[in-house]
Amino acid sequence: MIRDPQGFSLFLDALRKFVRTELVPHEAEVARRDEVPTEIVDRMQAQGLFGYSIPERFGGAGMTTEELILAALELSQCSVAFRARVGTNTGIGSEALVADGTPEQQDKYLPRLASGEWTGCFALTEPDAGSDAVSLKTRAVRDGDHYVLDGTKCFITNAPIAQLFTVMARTDLDNPGAGGVSAFLVERGTPGLSTGEPYQKMGQAGSPVSEVYFNQCRVPAANLIGGREGMGFRTAMKVLNKQRLHLAALCIGPAIRMLDDAVRFVSERSQFGQKLAEFQLIQALIADCQTEIHAARALVLETCRKRDDGEDVTMEASICKYFASEMCGRVADRCVQMLGGYGYIADHGMERFYRDVRLFRLYEGTSQIHQLNIAKRTLARARS
Repeated sequence: MIRDPQGFSLFLDALRKFVRTELVPHEAEVARRDEVPTEIVDRMQAQGLFGYSIPERFGGAGMTTEELILAALELSQCSVAFRARVGTNTGIGSEALVADGTPEQQDKYLPRLASGEWTGCFALTEPDAGSDAVSLKTRAVRDGDHYVLDGTKCFITNAPIAQLFTVMARTDLDNPGAGGVSAFLVERGTPGLSTGEPYQKMGQAGSPVSEVYFNQCRVPAANLIGGREGMGFRTAMKVLNKQRLHLAALCIGPAIRMLDDAVRFVSERSQFGQKLAEFQLIQALIADCQTEIHAARALVLETCRKRDDGEDVTMEASICKYFASEMCGRVADRCVQMLGGYGYIADHGMERFYRDVRLFRLYEGTSQIHQLNIAKRTLARARS
């Protein structure tokens, strides 16, 4: 749902210009430095990029799902690092608070996240609890007016620079299932909380990811999200349901950018006396990319509109994330192929996108987990 079509169109035009003039020219620098420079983060804050999905009363834009996805399609047509820098605030780093936080928790933290003053992150995954998130081992034991957290999280985006951690931990040690999990807000600087050195990754340079450690970390009971134990996994699923749609859009944007760059290349380069774009086998690659991009975009927007209308889109969200992330990988492969040897050379940027987008098929649920989710829900519908 788009609340003000004319105003939102102007917003997208301004965002598109900002991406192309302020972010794209700095892609190589971000990759080289393995960080988004502070001055660029400041400009991103001034553009309001950190608060897209946070309600307006907390300083955000209060975007509907459809609006968030259309904005993500524009923002993600540049280096993945820029999107990742704001992505936890516009997604998993704030969504638990928006969905289930108490009024006091929302008042305290959401304005800081919306402005970009603070960076949030979502600490769910553990060394032995990735796809099987229910089996997490991080524990939280009540001790008076505090909970004491112990455990390790891994693969946490923005953990090295985050000021606020949304943490899933087991409060009912006798309940090994989802009902024993609670969600907590932990501020950096809390004794017993520490983060590891950023991983050296295959791609996505400039997006810091690390482990998070809890060693007798004392967290005020007031920081239990929603004020109730045993609701953490339900909160996590709310977060991930919306985030999977968001991530699907963030897979489509890079695909659009890669195809644009590849088309520009084959339109300028000649072989055998004619432009590469005139060869039918190149045209077939272009057609396959364009068709899949359009299919993914239509699928995601249809699902977003259903969510905005209040429909349950749990299965559709999995379909969107699965299809869009796999599509993006196929587009990346074809675009490298269209550039030939230049597609393998860092100077042309396509190899960076090729490495960056590989992660899309792993996080927020691997493709295989989404296949299982889609199949299970399809079979359940057939039995009902």
